[in-house]
Amino acid sequence: MGTKKQKIIVNDRMQKGYVYYRTEGVGKNFDPGFFPKLTPKQMLQMGVFGGKYMTDCTGEFPEDWFTRAKLCAERHDPAMNFFGVNASQPLAVWREKGWIYHEDPRGWFQWYCRYYMGRRCEDDERQIKRFRAMRRHIAQIKNHCKPGDLSCRPRQRQALLNWAYDSREF
Repeated sequence: MGTKKQKIIVNDRMQKGYVYYRTEGVGKNFDPGFFPKLTPKQMLQMGVFGGKYMTDCTGEFPEDWFTRAKLCAERHDPAMNFFGVNASQPLAVWREKGWIYHEDPRGWFQWYCRYYMGRRCEDDERQIKRFRAMRRHIAQIKNHCKPGDLSCRPRQRQALLNWAYDSREF
């Protein structure tokens, strides 16, 4: 039995009248090269992107994602991050480097949230390649940190968390 195509209309601070379709089940049918360790809900609860990331677009995603999310509507606050450090570049840098897909003006995490919810789009392959490129940080942590020492390389660990990798595992 196939998944029913669901139309989503987005109206938030960064997108007005944007329409997309969810064609896969929630958390299902991921590309074989895409294997995130954390769900968007888990990431939001742990603390990512200084808490500022999705404070005005909660209506697009399940309410329970935001129940215990570490969010800060006023500003980006590194203290909201799981590792308590800033591991993000400003959105302006992402735009300047051409990392922003026009349908996901907030960047990677917005793409991941929509992918997780079942949207598939022309940017999937590029974003999955970017996700896989983050593995180099895993090797650096494994080579330079004792297993379980979460205080070792916190910026790299937070960066991995921002990309749905769980560095607590190594």
